Amino acid sequence: MTFTGFLLLLLIAAVAGVVGQYLAGYSFGGLVGAIIVGFVGAYIGIWIASQFHLPNYLAVSIDGRSFPLFWAIIGAALFSAILGWLSRYRRLV
Repeated sequence: MTFTGFLLLLLIAAVAGVVGQYLAGYSFGGLVGAIIVGFVGAYIGIWIASQFHLPNYLAVSIDGRSFPLFWAIIGAALFSAILGWLSRYRRLV
């Protein structure tokens, strides 16, 4: 993977993370947090899609590798909602 491809992958992961966090209503740590949430969301989203045999919508190809933007956003929203729930739970205890 080229350096430009890597930077583009980080940018797309950040967009997926920001949109997912917006949908969940919980923000986690700025730009770096959005990138982490985007990548973790991609893994969660791919896992969910494979478990239910769902097609891959809106996949972005970077240097011959596919990044599932749709499932990354869905997974990022789920991951952000879980993080938000855990942080609220921790404050109550």
